[in-house]
Amino acid sequence: MEVEWVTGPDAVERALRDVLLVDEARHNLQLGLLATARSSPEVYPELVGWVVRDGSRVVGGAIRTPPHNLVVIGPIADCAVEALAASVADELPGAVGGAPEIDRFAAAYAAGHGLDVVTRVDQRIYELRTLAEPPTAPGSFRLAGHHDADLVFERFAAFAEEIHRVDGGHDEAQLRRSVEARLASEIGGVGLWEDEAEVVSLAGFGGPTPNGIRIGPVHTPHARRGRGYGTAVTAAVTRLQLERGRMLCFLYTDLANPTSNAIYQRLGYVPVCDSREVAFVAR
Repeated sequence: MEVEWVTGPDAVERALRDVLLVDEARHNLQLGLLATARSSPEVYPELVGWVVRDGSRVVGGAIRTPPHNLVVIGPIADCAVEALAASVADELPGAVGGAPEIDRFAAAYAAGHGLDVVTRVDQRIYELRTLAEPPTAPGSFRLAGHHDADLVFERFAAFAEEIHRVDGGHDEAQLRRSVEARLASEIGGVGLWEDEAEVVSLAGFGGPTPNGIRIGPVHTPHARRGRGYGTAVTAAVTRLQLERGRMLCFLYTDLANPTSNAIYQRLGYVPVCDSREVAFVAR
């Protein structure tokens, strides 16, 4: 097998599109990164890809927006992941991808670089085609505007810290660029649920794929949980995307949070596969 290094979202998409579309839901993050890098280059000024070929056929690969983690693509041929790992010379902070390909990549890459693998987050990817309406929650839905930028940033940062279970679990400058681009986007955005003139829950949407879009992050402050606000805002954002013509909605859940996994399934989200984020650390 041969591995080619490609730069720029247009070239990377041309090279990897067919293998990504073998499973659009599994690869919604990769497809969404490509779309965001094209539409909002200020968010991801650099995007590179690795293309694994078996003869003339593309059988695997990966995408990265340095300095962030490498995102592994599900392979369609044996040994494609190992060939990818052997070709990545970059010093990676970590990697993310569906299971089992992420585990195979992490093991091969860590062995080749004398590193250990530490799991940071275990998640599950869900896909929805038809929304099941939730029970009514008090309050109402609206889309966030530019005047909500500080609030959205604070909630996105809180979500990142909860997911990674450490303070400062985010790059502040990168997150602000992401929030500003999301609020300025004609495709992405943020939905807010308000009750008694207070924003009590939030759900973002962005990273479009050919037939769908990713929902998230979803965040409700601890003091406001257990009242149906997160369910309501997720349903409202999902409904909006379906009304706009999206055939599919995707989201990621933290496997350590059984409540959110149950809520999303009641809305009609169906599990696709598990996904894992790993870090590479010195032995």
